[in-house]
Amino acid sequence: MHATEFLTSKEPFRHIPILVLFGSERFLKLQVLKQIPGCEADSDDMSLSRINGKDAEFRNVMSELMTVSMFGDQRILLIEDADDFVSENRAALEKYLSHPSRSSLLILDVKSWSKATRLFKVTESIGLALDCNELKGVALVKWVQRIAQEEFQKTLDRDSAALIIHMAGDSLGLLQQEVAKLASLVGDVPVITQADVAKVVGGWRLETTWVMLDAVRDNQPGKAIAALEKLVLAGEHPIKILGGTTFTYRKLAEATEAARTGTPLPEALRSAGIMPFAIGPYEQYLRRIGFERASRILQWLIEADQELKGGSRADPRFLIERLFVRLSGETTAGSSKTAASV
Repeated sequence: MHATEFLTSKEPFRHIPILVLFGSERFLKLQVLKQIPGCEADSDDMSLSRINGKDAEFRNVMSELMTVSMFGDQRILLIEDADDFVSENRAALEKYLSHPSRSSLLILDVKSWSKATRLFKVTESIGLALDCNELKGVALVKWVQRIAQEEFQKTLDRDSAALIIHMAGDSLGLLQQEVAKLASLVGDVPVITQADVAKVVGGWRLETTWVMLDAVRDNQPGKAIAALEKLVLAGEHPIKILGGTTFTYRKLAEATEAARTGTPLPEALRSAGIMPFAIGPYEQYLRRIGFERASRILQWLIEADQELKGGSRADPRFLIERLFVRLSGETTAGSSKTAASV
């Protein structure tokens, strides 16, 4: 079970002898602990003990677990960074869990948790193992939307949520903070828009990115490259710049494919997620560059991504500039040769 599923269940935490939190997303582990009576950060429950896995000795761990708490109904022992502890004491842990203490909860905080072990199977049968690995793709977008709705009663559409992730990164803790800031900005308004995201999360970098992409669309590669230079000098990573480009131009690739099968181009752009105010300019763009070039947009984006991630020794800035020339579909006599050469 993924930790997000556990956190949304809203069911009271049932008494179990072992809980395993595995994965790299610290934010999720802390959120889970908040749901366990006695583990809250502001709890005064003296039955909770914390041990670093490097300092944990199995004999002392057993002593803790078998001692009845004088201050609560359940003794809780949390072993942090417990990967080495588990590896060194796997058989002993399996033996303990065959007859665990009924008044204690052992929590193991680990990075990895192999399904191909008897310890995994024992834990599944009498306890709980929660996947606390980071979310990616659609799952992360849906999580941001759910946080906005459940915690702040705000509606976020898919593209607005994806834009937050693109600008703020995929750290769940940071994303929650950004959604909180957005909710505060819009006040009583029930919907958070892409314009709100640009104002709060993106700042000048997002505005510069939009200027850059609009210049590509409007056959002004020189202006686009000037904006690119501004972002690079400010320390923006080329892969992140490509991410901003892909965020928009992948939608155009989707719209092109839909139009190929008979969908009217304005409707195809709308279905692909292009905002209403931008449908007209992007329709003109696709008609200007023609179907043959438009059908290669996705190919160019994938190629640039592969090259930036190690597939080419060329200067990353050159690779992005080349992508811009390709996407712009230059039509002037002086620039046709440049576009054709790439």
